[in-house]
Amino acid sequence: MDYSLLAVLSFFVGIIVGLTGIGGASLITPMLIFVFQVPATTAVGSDVVAAGLMKVVGSVRHWQQKTIEFAVVKWLAIGSVPGSLLGLVTFRYFQHSVFWDLDRVLPRAIGLVLLIVTALAAIDLLISLLFPSARSISLPKLNLDTRSGRTIAIVLGAILGYLVGLTSISSGSLFALVLMTFFQLDARKLVGTDISQASILLTCTSIGHLGLGTVDWSIVLPIWLGALPGVLVGARLCQFLPKNALQILIYGLLVSVSWRLLQTA
Repeated sequence: MDYSLLAVLSFFVGIIVGLTGIGGASLITPMLIFVFQVPATTAVGSDVVAAGLMKVVGSVRHWQQKTIEFAVVKWLAIGSVPGSLLGLVTFRYFQHSVFWDLDRVLPRAIGLVLLIVTALAAIDLLISLLFPSARSISLPKLNLDTRSGRTIAIVLGAILGYLVGLTSISSGSLFALVLMTFFQLDARKLVGTDISQASILLTCTSIGHLGLGTVDWSIVLPIWLGALPGVLVGARLCQFLPKNALQILIYGLLVSVSWRLLQTA
C-alpha cells in the first residue's frame, strides 16, 4: 500500500469534511476498498476510528467558532449511540455467520446506503436552489423543549446511528439532511452541529470496532496524518466559502462511487 498517497488523499477528504460536514466515511471507505484494495470489514473499522478523531478535531474548531447547537447534539446522540451499538451487533453477527461473506455483502450495503443518502441530500439541495420558496412549506421545526420533539430526535438518531454502526456511512451526510429538514439550522451551525454529533457517535462506534478487531492501525495513522490538518483548513474555510457548488460536486462523486459499489459487490 502507498501510505503517502493515502495521506494526501485523506488531506483533501479532511478539507471536505471541515467545509461541509459530509464526505468523510462516504469517501474514505470506498477509497480504501477500490484504490487500496482493503477488505471491506477492515475498511469500515479503520475508517470509523480515523473518522472519529477527524470529527473530534473539527468539532473543537467549530466550538471555538460558536457554530454548534448543543441541544440538538445532545438529543440526537441519546438515540444514535445505542443505535450504533445495535448496528455493531448486526455487523458482528454477519462477520461470524457461515452463510454470509461480509467482505462481499458489505460493499453492496454501503453502496445502497450511500446512494440513498446522496440522492436525498442532492434532491434537497436542488430544491433549495431552484425553488427557494419551497422552504416555506417545509416540515415544522422540531421543538426540543417538548417531549414529542425530543422523542422524534432520539428516534431519528437511533435509526441513523444503526446505519453508521453497520456500514460506517452517513455519520455526516444523512445527519446533515436531518438537521436541515427537522431543525432548519443555518449553514454554518448545520456544519458545526453535524460534525459535533458525529464525533460523539463515531467515538463510541470506534470502541466497538476496536473490540471486533477490524481496525488496521497502519491504515488509520496515514489517514489521520492527512485528514486532521485538512479538517482544520476546511473548518476555517467554512466561514468564508459558499458550499453549494462544492456540495453538488461531492454528490456527483458519491453517486458514481455508490453505483460502482453496487455493481462490483
